[in-house]
Amino acid sequence: MPPHTPSTTLFLDQSESQKRQYIDAETVFLALAKAKKAAAEVRGSMLWRELRGKPTLIRTSASGAQKSLGVRSAETEAIYASFMARKQSAEERHKALKAQLATQQRLNRALRVGRVPNVVVGVINALDNIGVQDHFMVVGTHALFAYETAAGVRITEEAMATRDVDILFDTRKRISFFTAMKKLDSSLIGVLRKVDPSFEVVEDQLYTARNQDGFEVDIIRRTAKDADPHPLRMSDEDDDFWAVQVSMGEKLQSARRMDQVVVATSGEMALMRTVHPLDFARIKLGLSRQVGRDPNKSGKDALQSRIVTELVSEYLPHFLPAEGEAPLVQ
Repeated sequence: MPPHTPSTTLFLDQSESQKRQYIDAETVFLALAKAKKAAAEVRGSMLWRELRGKPTLIRTSASGAQKSLGVRSAETEAIYASFMARKQSAEERHKALKAQLATQQRLNRALRVGRVPNVVVGVINALDNIGVQDHFMVVGTHALFAYETAAGVRITEEAMATRDVDILFDTRKRISFFTAMKKLDSSLIGVLRKVDPSFEVVEDQLYTARNQDGFEVDIIRRTAKDADPHPLRMSDEDDDFWAVQVSMGEKLQSARRMDQVVVATSGEMALMRTVHPLDFARIKLGLSRQVGRDPNKSGKDALQSRIVTELVSEYLPHFLPAEGEAPLVQ
């Protein structure tokens, strides 16, 4: 089959070696994610302890909590043997895949597979590491990195240039988010500072954090509705973000999801959660037509809507609506 030839100059195909490397790296990345989950299920340990004069099986959690599983018997011995075997297997697999991932990331960098800003991949992984990644979604221009990765192409720089990333906070999940952050005794700005210690919330723009290189992270939300609190600070810390309401927040929050492994310029990878490309195109087109929209922004909105629509048509036909469904852009 001949290679795909784009119908426009909006896209540049990656080389076959880059495409193969991405597939290999993605496979290892996803396998490691599963191995990490399996290892987490057997964190802690089991041990035998004398209780009331009888050997008893004790399950200890990673936090030090202990639970008795019963006195020594054929059943508890089987539980102990099974757990320890699973734990050893999970830990060995996790260790092996971490080593493989390090190799894949070096190859990503050598072959220039990725071009997502390193700080963006770092922030996504930092949220994942503390278990709150499901509360956030990357939207705006940086979503295009997910779409071009899925298509195996590079989108024209004209549509990609930006020095800030918009991250949508799902206010419907705010209670579980705040509970998790309190358990961690952390703030959202504190999470970003683990990626880059120079991040500071901008004094006159409290939904934005800026690092020493001038890169910005914006935390946005839907317009308050139902029981949404407003204003909304992301923790009790005085120097943390205040999420800002945006006109398209509800549409973004209600949009279909797309999860895509993306690659940074450093070769590091992350699982980016963003908006389904067809919903992105519709929302961007709507923004471009919004009365009062900054003309400089509306032009870019329209361009990105057209680019993503053409990208789906040319490279991602499985995202196309089925016969009888709504067209790509309305």
